[in-house]
Parts: sequence; C-alpha cells; structure tokens
Amino acid sequence: MKRRDFLKSVSGLAAGTLAPTAPAIWSPAKADARSETLLIVSEGGPNNLDIQGIGTNVPGYEVSWNCYDRLISHEMKSGPGGVPYYDRDKIKPELAEDMVVGDMSVTFKLKKNAKFHDGTPVTAKDVKWSLDRAVTVGGFPTFQMSAGSLTKPEQFVVVDDNTVRVDFMKKDRLTIPDLAVIVPCVINSELVKKNASEKDPWGLEYTKQQTAGSGAYKVTKWTAGTEVVMERNDDWVGGPLPKIRRVIWRMVPQAGNRRALLERGDADISYELPFKDFQEMKASGKLNVVSLPFSNGIQYIGMNVTKPPFDNPKVRQAIAYAIPYQKIMDAVMFGLANPMFGAPKDKPTEVAWPQPTKYNTDMDKAKALLAEAGYANGFETTISFDLNFAGVNEPLCVLVQESLAQLGIKTTINKVPGANWRTELNKKEMPLFTNVFSGWLDYPEYFFYWCYHGNNSVFNTMSYKSGEMDKLIDGARNAAANGDTAAYDADVKGFVDLAFSDIPRIPLYQPFVNVAMQKNISGYEYWFHRRLDYRAMAKG
Repeated sequence: MKRRDFLKSVSGLAAGTLAPTAPAIWSPAKADARSETLLIVSEGGPNNLDIQGIGTNVPGYEVSWNCYDRLISHEMKSGPGGVPYYDRDKIKPELAEDMVVGDMSVTFKLKKNAKFHDGTPVTAKDVKWSLDRAVTVGGFPTFQMSAGSLTKPEQFVVVDDNTVRVDFMKKDRLTIPDLAVIVPCVINSELVKKNASEKDPWGLEYTKQQTAGSGAYKVTKWTAGTEVVMERNDDWVGGPLPKIRRVIWRMVPQAGNRRALLERGDADISYELPFKDFQEMKASGKLNVVSLPFSNGIQYIGMNVTKPPFDNPKVRQAIAYAIPYQKIMDAVMFGLANPMFGAPKDKPTEVAWPQPTKYNTDMDKAKALLAEAGYANGFETTISFDLNFAGVNEPLCVLVQESLAQLGIKTTINKVPGANWRTELNKKEMPLFTNVFSGWLDYPEYFFYWCYHGNNSVFNTMSYKSGEMDKLIDGARNAAANGDTAAYDADVKGFVDLAFSDIPRIPLYQPFVNVAMQKNISGYEYWFHRRLDYRAMAKG
C-alpha cells in the first residue's frame, strides 16, 4: 500500500471492516517519516503524564517509563518463548553510573553528562527533590515508596552535586528494587518549582500536562483521549540511543478498527484487543503476537467488606462459588490466561503467588451459604468495571451478572470511564467490581502488602483489615530481610490461606500480556509494568 493512499483506504474501509469514526493515522506531511516512527493504537490512553500525579492511570505509566529516567533499572533475560524479560534479580545503572551498597545505605554516582530535555544538567539535588516528592505527595506514589521502606525525605542525602545517598530505615529486600520501578523517576526540579504554587507545591498540575524529565523520549503533543506524540531525546545517556525517532500513539476505541489498521499495515503495534482476535491473528501468521502471563498479577472480583452484605464472609464465599469461572475462561479469555480457581481439595498451599484457590462453580453450595448468611432471597447491588479495558471487563461482568441472578442477586453494571477509574477505586465505595492488580516487585509479600494489608492502600480495594493478616505479611517481609526461610515460608502460606478463607477478593485468572505487531518490529521486551518500552524497539 502506498503511503499517499492511506487516507483513502480509511474511508474505503469505513463501509466494511472499519467504522466511520476510524482515525486518519498518517497525514501526507508525516508520511516520509514512516520508517523511523512507531505507530501504536490502543483502546485507551493516559489521563496524566506524571506517574506521581493524582489518579494517574495505567497508560500514563507508559509515558513516564519512556520519558523519565530512574537511578537504576533491570537487566534482561530470556523469558518464555525466548522473549526478552526483565530480570527481577539483576539491577543495572540507568541515570547512575555507579552504585555502592552498604550495610544500611546505598550510594549513587550520577552520569556527569546527563541533561534534562531543556538542556539543564541533572544533579543530585534533582534526585533528592524527586524522591522527596515521591514520599511526600501522598496517595499511590507515596505508598509505592513505602513498599520498599522509603518513607521520609531525610533518607535521601545529597553528598555532592554528582552523588546521592539513600539511607535505609531498616533491612528490607524490597528497598533497592523499589528504586527501579516507575515512581522514583528523576524530575527537573527547578523547572517544576517555577511552575508550582502555594496550593500545588509539587507542581502536579504542570507535570500532568507536560514531561519534565531526562528520559529517552519527550512528549511533544498530547490530546487526552486522542493522541500522544513523543520525540526521541538525542542527548539521552541512560542507555544506547533508541532506533525509533518518533512515537505516535493513537487512541482507537473500536477493537475492529485497531485490528484492521494492524492487518493492513497502517499501524505497527497494538494491545487491548479481544482475545479472540489475538488467537485468530496468531493462527494467521501475518503478525507477530506475543502472549506472556502477568508477573505477580491476577484479575479478580472484589467486594467492599465494610458494608452489608459483603461484610459477611459467608456472602463472600457464596459469591466465590457462584462465579462462572470456566465460562469466563472460554468465552472472554479464549484460553489466554492461567486459571486461578479449581485447585484440588488436597493440594497443599505453596510458597508462591499467584496460585489457584479451591473454589469452583457450585451453585448449590452458593445457595446454601447465602441462606446461612440470611440472604436466601438474594439482594441488589452494583458491579463496576474500568471502561479502559471494556473488551474484557464488560463480557466478564455480564457473565457474573447472569450467574448471580440464579441466586436472586440482582446486579446493575456500572461502566466507569477509564480516566476516573483510579479515583473511584480510591474512594472505596463500589460494593462489587472487577479489577487487575499486578505487583511490580515479583514477591508474594509485596502483592499482599499492597492488596491485603490494613494500612489500606489504594489497591486494597476491598477495605479489608485483619490483624492476623497484617502480622503474617509483616512477618514475611521481616523474615525475607533476615534470611529466615522457614519463617518466611510459614508466613506466606499463612497469608494465602487466610486470603482464600476470608475471600475479600476472588481470584479469577492470571492474565496474559498480548501484543500484536508487524513482522518488521523487533525489540519488544516484557517489563513488570506490562507497558511498551520504546527504547529497545526497532523497525526493519
């Protein structure tokens, strides 16, 4: 297909495969840059360009990862099917050129030629300000830092212009890996401070709309819900200069449009397609399709345990027996997930996460438990989901709605716009909902710290609190830090067993990351955040 014919092809397809609203991805003015431009199409896009912002959604993570640097990152290893996969246990420098780990601190020497996108040198003061911001701004970023026992500005010490030290609050094996996740990015402090205010001392409104980093890419255009354009930072020193010069990321809500754009060669890469489409594209062999399980992640049904009827464990257990697990696997996931249900009754609990529960669909048991709880005739409630991932969430919720109706439970489906989903989760008012959580640090105690601990993070979406659970999670973290394997194993098994008996959230499956791309696209890497890393990608 000739480049100049693209706009014509879109209108031609509108009567067939593509809907009339299909976007014109390429304009003639940009056609010559096609070979050095990566064109991404997805269902939803970022609502905020700052990972430390309020309610930043998952697509926002992708912008931050590619436009900001961190002190350190991970090496890659060969993963399933030979796909490059981040190595949890091997750290490498990124903005730092050297890292010295002491008994109760780690010291970083910065690369002396590192510059922000506006040409300002990166200094240790910028690093400290950025880390101070992360532990102070509140919400998700601050909780993420606390997961690695990084909680106070006093922990971040400027040694000289080019050296920063991070002091440990206590021994914690999660501290150093926590410095390699998306949140502790290094921000141009002087630029942001110029655009801050008394009401907004950390400049969150400014960084919501534009990037202020030193990373491999910088945002040159963002139209919320429509398009993000990123250009390569030719002065980047965090790694080899990327081969992709420009990234155009378009939001194309209709799955059929995204698939058609891919199959005609008018888009380079896409995710968030229906699983049936991924299976069909795999079978056709015309595109490269990568499918890998989420590291440390599950899709689940959550219940708000602070309000009736879900404050009753028997009601929660009844719901767990009423979920149409296999129907969801077959009709929604098309096999592209690992089941997290139906473990044999005599199977011992493992020192691992995720692992399947022993629940399976059993409507008789569900009815009996509901009657014991005093709800023999059912009740009315609402089940909510994130519209950014409607391709999975909507049919999943419809199947759950149909199954619960057999118990007399009448559910209204609440479709929450993706830009508002994180905010709604944080309110902790939704009674019943589906969501995905995937722990950035691949340890069971990390997942449970986020999702089950009584400190009630944004991802403890059920508002679940149990002194026994907290003791087990804290015990596992301490045992890991001190190398006490026996205590660690006992605590992990203990918190998994308690999660499954109290069942504030019902694991459904371990999702797969599914990415479809043209045959000439290389360099895809799987990262803990599951988003695209443009820095390693290339077009043949």
